[in-house]
Formats: sequence, structure tokens, C-alpha cells
Amino acid sequence: MNDEICFLEAGALAARIRQGELSPVEVAEVFLARIARINPALNAIVVANDALLDEAKAAERALARGDEIGPLHGVPVTVKECIDVAGLPTTCGSRLLAGRIADSDAPAVSRLRRAGALLVGKTNTPEFTLWWETDNLVYGRTVNPWNPERIAGGSSGGDAAAVAAGLAAVGLGSDLAGSIRMPSHFCGTVGLKASHGRVPLTGHWPLQAPRFWHIGPLVRSIGDAALVLNVITGPDGRDPYAVPLPPPELPDTASETGLRIGWLEDGGAKPCDGEVRNVVQEAARALEDLGFEVARASLPIIEEEDWSELSRLAMGLEGSALMQSLVAGREDLLHPFMRNRLRLPDLSLGTYFAALEKTEQLRREMAEFFSDCDILLAPCCPTAAFAHAQSDIDIDGDVVPGRHALRAAVPWNITGSPVLALPFGQSADGLPIGVQLIADKFEETKLYRAGLALEAVSPMAHRRPPLDWIAKTPIPARQA
Repeated sequence: MNDEICFLEAGALAARIRQGELSPVEVAEVFLARIARINPALNAIVVANDALLDEAKAAERALARGDEIGPLHGVPVTVKECIDVAGLPTTCGSRLLAGRIADSDAPAVSRLRRAGALLVGKTNTPEFTLWWETDNLVYGRTVNPWNPERIAGGSSGGDAAAVAAGLAAVGLGSDLAGSIRMPSHFCGTVGLKASHGRVPLTGHWPLQAPRFWHIGPLVRSIGDAALVLNVITGPDGRDPYAVPLPPPELPDTASETGLRIGWLEDGGAKPCDGEVRNVVQEAARALEDLGFEVARASLPIIEEEDWSELSRLAMGLEGSALMQSLVAGREDLLHPFMRNRLRLPDLSLGTYFAALEKTEQLRREMAEFFSDCDILLAPCCPTAAFAHAQSDIDIDGDVVPGRHALRAAVPWNITGSPVLALPFGQSADGLPIGVQLIADKFEETKLYRAGLALEAVSPMAHRRPPLDWIAKTPIPARQA
């Protein structure tokens, strides 16, 4: 029964606490026991909140007094290590920031607290959040709960692994080039990258190229994603990109249709694994069977451009300026992946501006696309979770740079579009495969409508990683 509590959706868990069926202290103790059993091998939660039980007792007293409570009262959440939590480290997995302690909560964190959430701890991330694998020299490597030989994804891999393994009901992550959606795809969670501007970025570090960053939830269901977004959305008076809009509405049922949906089986990421393409095709067929208007999309700007490379160019000059000033003379403290990144040749201003113009072209063309189509369905990533420490990956016999894993995800950071990632299939060796639903800016309600319909027929509904490998082969987390 205790494990069942750990796999309840956040909304359902909050409801049972409100109704008095569960107490915040009981819930906190159950999650702490599971974390003690599972996390040493998973290495998803890397900083514990030692005040968790005290906070749970305070939450219990509030219930006893009949205080007005929030929608996440008593629900255990994790926060990505690069997002500030008062009194806890924000090192971004880098030895260069050792000893850095946040003096205040990021707005998204303070809003979770006001909603009654209980902070379990902070989760792992690659150094400076800039890799597709969650591994660093401060905390070590996070492994995939479905198979410890495979990556959990990056850079919100710690949150995805924690939620998938039942160590928290909600993870608060961030996304620059797929960093919420890819870990969700690899670990079998639901991830929401809301429209740029929905959630303030204040308290997130690093924040190079803030036009492309997003903060958002990794959860068990679309209902939970909407619940958490409603809590954390809205301007904070410090992030100039945050917009004063009401939260998007979650439809009452999954039966609403009438949306026009286009689909790309490879999401512009050639080569794309055959199993991934098949899952996208199955999702398209399912939506059509459910009554949506579905057609294969034609998007040359997505299919013919290498957006993983263009994003490196567009974001690289800005990021390089930040990194060089921080790193100068201390390169030996960096993870090997970060040292390799710094060896990339400097970009000329001409190259940088050409990349920026291409990103503007993408925004224009996608605005035109969404004037005729409501949703784009595509893969989150061109492959299921692959082995650790790979600079190159093999996709159906084609060996491509590891950065190719970002190719289907990164265009939607450039456009600022809202994207919902949800599991919809499984590889032959038992790894989750997700799809992403993309809409025009601030059209999250359309995502919810299509997503709820897919979620209702997903073959991955209620699937959990077996985690039998932990009992068979206890594996201490090790850095690369």
C-alpha cells in the first residue's frame, strides 16, 4: 500500500489529504522510506531537505486548524538543482560553484510552497544544465529507472527519474533544448514546457539566452501538469519576459475533438529510430480514431534544417561569454563534456547573426502553420534512452553525434511554443517512448484537449519501471 501512495497522481494525493484519508506526515514518511530504498542506486535526488518532516507536521497542523489550504497541500515535490531553494545549494552540478547556497526561493518554488507542496529535495542535472545526460563531478550520474545502463536524459533527468520511480509526485525542471521533454520521454513521465513567458525564470541559473529557457513540471498525468502550471504561472515583477495572462483551462473531459492535427513521424530528426516513428504513427491513428482531423504535415523548415546545430550557433555565443568569464583558468574542475564544449571554435558575428535570422524565419513559418493547424504531433527524441557517456549514438545503424538527440525538441524552445510530452509506447527492450504535442504560443488548452484524449488510450497508462535491477544488483551511482 505504501508504494501505491508513492505512485498516486499529485491531484489525487492532494485530494486524499484534504479528505483526511492520508496525513501529510504519513505521506512524507512513506516517500522518505522509498527514497532511502531506491535513491542510492538511482541517484536522482542529490540534496535532501532535512526540514521535510517539520514542514509536513506544520501542514498537518494547518489541516487540524481548518486553515485554507492550497491545491498541492502535503504533496511531495522535487526541484532541479539549478533552481534556487532558500538554504540549499545551487551549484548546477559544477565544482566551480561549490559552496553556493541560495538565499531565497525562485518564484516557481515559493509558489509551490504557498500551494502547500512539501519539498523533498533537489534533483541532479548535468553541469550547467548543458548536456543530454544527467552526470556531473559534484553529484555523479543519474541512471534510468527502467534500465540502469541507459541515460535518464538531460538536463532535468533527476526530476524525471525521481517521478518515474515514485520518489516524488512532482518534479520542477527546466528546458533549454528539450530538457523537460527528453527526460520525460526516456523515463516515461509527462512533461510540460509551457509557452515562453508563462513561468518566470527568476532564480534559475545559468540563464544565458533567456529567450529560450522555460521552467515547468514533470509529473504523472496531464491533469497534474495543468495543476502545477496553474500554481507556478504568472509574472513576478523581475523576469521581463513573464506575461500577465490567466492560467490555461483544463477541459473537463478527454472527449472534446474538433482540433486539426498535423504529424511528423520523425519530427525533422533524420535518422529516427523505427520504433519511435511507429509510436508517433500509432498516436496519429489514435487521434484520428478519436475524431480529430489528422493529416501528415509538411514542414520543410523543420525537416531540412539541423536545428540542434543551429541552436548551438544561436545560443552558443551568448553562453560562451558567460562560461568563459566563469571558467577562465579553472578548466580542470569541469566535467569532460564541458571541457569539450569549450574547445569548440569561436563563432564569428556573421555566423551568429545568420543563425538568429534563421530562428526568426522559423518563428514566422510556424506562426503561419498554426494559423491553419492547431497541433503538431512529433517524437520527443529520435531514439529511446541510450547508453551512458555517449558522444555518438547509433540509430538503426546510422552513427550520429549525440547532439542529434536534441534535434526534434529544440525548435520549440526557439519559437517559445508550448509543448506537452507524454509516454505512448515502449521499445522492444522495455524502454518508454514518448510523443510531443506542440501548439501556438499560449494555446496550452489545445494541448490539454489532444493530450487528454491520447492519455486515455495510451498503452503506457499506469506503467511503472519494475526497478527489479535494484534488488538484483545494487549499483552505487558513479560519475563518468
